[in-house]
Amino acid sequence: MPVISITLLPGYSAQAQQRMVARVAQAARSVIAASSAGTTVFVHQASTYQRDGQVFSAGGAERPDAGVLVREFLALMQARDLAGAGRFLAGGFTMHFPGAAAMHRLDELLDWARGRYRSIAKDYERQDECWSTDAAVVYCSGTLNGVWLDGSAFSGIRFIDRFEVVDGLILRQDVWNDLADARAVAQA
Repeated sequence: MPVISITLLPGYSAQAQQRMVARVAQAARSVIAASSAGTTVFVHQASTYQRDGQVFSAGGAERPDAGVLVREFLALMQARDLAGAGRFLAGGFTMHFPGAAAMHRLDELLDWARGRYRSIAKDYERQDECWSTDAAVVYCSGTLNGVWLDGSAFSGIRFIDRFEVVDGLILRQDVWNDLADARAVAQA
């Protein structure tokens, strides 16, 4: 079973260390057929080190938890707090929704949605994260509920949102859902 040692310089929060330990254990189990109970990861603290002739005594900046960041963004969007939600977006942000051209501003999304429904909310069933060299990728899935333009309610419509988070900001959002199919059935 894997036993993994991480050495960090001082200054990292307990939360960052806990996230690192959990994610390193998960990464090890994605390569080695080891149980959670059989995987050990621990953190050592180093007070200083030297690299390339320079002495360092503090680590780099912590990245925010991308999953928490995405859920905060989605909560602000649901509350229609566009200014608050906009603070989570990177320059060059793009979003892609079914049947729509790429959008770059949150008000574009609201204008597009105005012709589809009166209100919408998400019930989350799952959130997953993975990482690439430069980005955290967060998937949220569950069901949509809300009110159609004619005032009738809808619920149980599947959705998946995929977010790319770079340096603590959302760079891209891709959305897949069955809203158009459900709307066609409701109108029939």
